[in-house]
Amino acid sequence: MPVFYLNDEIWFPDPEHAEPDGLVAVGGRLTRERLMQAYSKGIFPWYSQEPVLWFNPDPRMVLFPGNFKVSKSLKKTIRKNIFQVTWNMCFEDVIYSCARTHQHKGTWITPDIINAYIDLHNIGMAKSVECWYEGELVGGLYGVIVGGVFCGESMFHKVKDASKVALVHLMRRLEECGYILLDAQVYTKHLASFGAGFISRDEYLKILQMPISVKEL
Repeated sequence: MPVFYLNDEIWFPDPEHAEPDGLVAVGGRLTRERLMQAYSKGIFPWYSQEPVLWFNPDPRMVLFPGNFKVSKSLKKTIRKNIFQVTWNMCFEDVIYSCARTHQHKGTWITPDIINAYIDLHNIGMAKSVECWYEGELVGGLYGVIVGGVFCGESMFHKVKDASKVALVHLMRRLEECGYILLDAQVYTKHLASFGAGFISRDEYLKILQMPISVKEL
């Protein structure tokens, strides 16, 4: 397949032209408008150094609320009610914490990524879930909303089970608010343990394009 190089024009090639690893295009700037178009087409940036790499994998790992599984030990932790969970209270702190968590293995959450997603948060397209213990932020996650899909980007924890508790609250809220699925993008053993599985790119894009009304997260 040809490799498509992006310039300042806001466009993306058809996902059917993606490489076997899901790479769709290379380059372009991380502007709000480009990210909005990318997510509307099932495309996301994933890179550690310039240029920007844009992906649309096939198959796609997703988590449907109806398939969500919570272990007995995690249910026990939740019943103890030791964490306070909030929504969109400190998006910037969450994304910076996620970046620090992955720093030792070459984070893709670069300064440009951080600034771009804070910009998306400021227009209500990116959301965060925070988990607190004794007044300290100890876990959380963030992602991007597109139609009836929550595109999970990253999560972190400083205390055992904190990010898992944030995920449980997110999945419950997604179901209550009418969302179809959480997009995990690529395989992780962690999310597979919660019931995530694969669907095809075509199926994912059809879901992404569904006209659906959801409540505010």
